[in-house]
Amino acid sequence: MEKEQRYNEIKKVTLIGSVLDLVLGIGKILAGYAGNSQALIADGVHSLSDLVTDVLVLFAAKHGSRAADEDHPYGHARIETMMTVALGLALIAVALGLGYDAVRRLFTPELLLHPGWLALVVAAFSIFSKEAIYHYTMRAATKLRSNLLRANAWHSRSDAISSIIVFIGVLGSMAGLTYLDAIATIGVVYMIAKIGWDLAWHSMRELVDTALDAERVNKIREFIKDIDGVEDLHLLKTRRMGADALVDVHIQVSSHLSVSEGHHISEMVRERLIDEMEEIADVMVHIDPENDEEVPSCRSLPLRREIEKKLRQAWKDIPIAEKIEYITLHYLDGKIHIDLLLPLAACSDRDSAKQIRDTLITASQSVQNIGEVSVCFH
Repeated sequence: MEKEQRYNEIKKVTLIGSVLDLVLGIGKILAGYAGNSQALIADGVHSLSDLVTDVLVLFAAKHGSRAADEDHPYGHARIETMMTVALGLALIAVALGLGYDAVRRLFTPELLLHPGWLALVVAAFSIFSKEAIYHYTMRAATKLRSNLLRANAWHSRSDAISSIIVFIGVLGSMAGLTYLDAIATIGVVYMIAKIGWDLAWHSMRELVDTALDAERVNKIREFIKDIDGVEDLHLLKTRRMGADALVDVHIQVSSHLSVSEGHHISEMVRERLIDEMEEIADVMVHIDPENDEEVPSCRSLPLRREIEKKLRQAWKDIPIAEKIEYITLHYLDGKIHIDLLLPLAACSDRDSAKQIRDTLITASQSVQNIGEVSVCFH
């Protein structure tokens, strides 16, 4: 229910902005033709790019958050990413076309346009309306903690800034500096191309799993270190998927913890990161009893069935070994360290307990890959 309400809020804010972008885009293009302002036409294209972004926001809000399915086990967020790349490349192509025409007119003075009052009034209206929609969208973004809406708000403000450039260009042309409209066009073209490049570049970086910026990664690192039970961490990896961030991390816990406690700590790391950092949607936590980047690897060591067989063979001449209740294996520092658990009744006094312990330790350590051996009575 909460997700549905959040989507409805985003939808309402974005639809209001998209209606304004549609009206402004068409209005500026028509006014640019009627008022002889190439800069205003370019600004109209800029406004329509905001409209396309609005559509992307709506699409992402509705479809990007869909649950994973059999064909998309990691979700659908990168549908938005692919669309954003396409939008960015299209904006760059439009900017190149408009820029070429503006430069051609600058070098051919007889082709320069002479804008009038209509173009000036429309540019002024665009400045105030786009600044208003920026503040409206930004308030909603802050309330909903939506980075997607926040980005869209700044896109609206960029349109207001481009309209200021157009206003100055038109005003200068009306004052007799006819080339200013063409120069203003180049300024707006630069903004369109930059927006297109930023959209395409950031999305392509996401597609190749580029990490989050260093500041955010350090924030995540320090947050994990503060969680009770985490001794250290390594192999911290981050990437983006749409508006979300995904995290993979190896946390180091005490080698003496139970499996269930280590698992519980990993669940706390995952849940607290997702709860405290809005952009993080999922965390994969790997539990390590040591820093496996620095110590010898245990990957080549045998598993329990094989090592128990070898230990039983080493204990064949030790009758008390039959009373061992459980063998705990610790794969650490490239060795297998073992804890042997025997009943207290297996020894008659302290001296016999010491003799049993020494005999089992000596026999156990004759097996290849065995490290420290601990014998416990209960």
